[in-house]
Amino acid sequence: QVQLAESGGGLAQPGGSLRLSCAASGTTLSLYPMAWHRQAPGKQRELVAVISSGGSANYEDSVNGRFTISRDNAKNTVYLQMNSLNPEDTAVYYCNTRRGLWTWGRGTQVTVSS
Repeated sequence: QVQLAESGGGLAQPGGSLRLSCAASGTTLSLYPMAWHRQAPGKQRELVAVISSGGSANYEDSVNGRFTISRDNAKNTVYLQMNSLNPEDTAVYYCNTRRGLWTWGRGTQVTVSS
């Protein structure tokens, strides 16, 4: 059974940074393109960033240039470095494959506020 555990969220000021981590058990993340998704209050979950097995990345327009997705295959972990945060980034962040292959984890709350 695959379990995903997101961490690293918290409260950040506008313009600040956070680094999210996603650790997995029950699977080898390096075999899959992995993604970060987020869900803001009252909105549907949206795809934020995707990283291929080979390491190439793509981003949703609103985070392009501010967020960086990466992976450490030795640690079976995927990361999301978030810079220049703004209040519109406030959401619960989840990792999974692009299409949500596995059961969703609990996510990690990111709140951007002054």
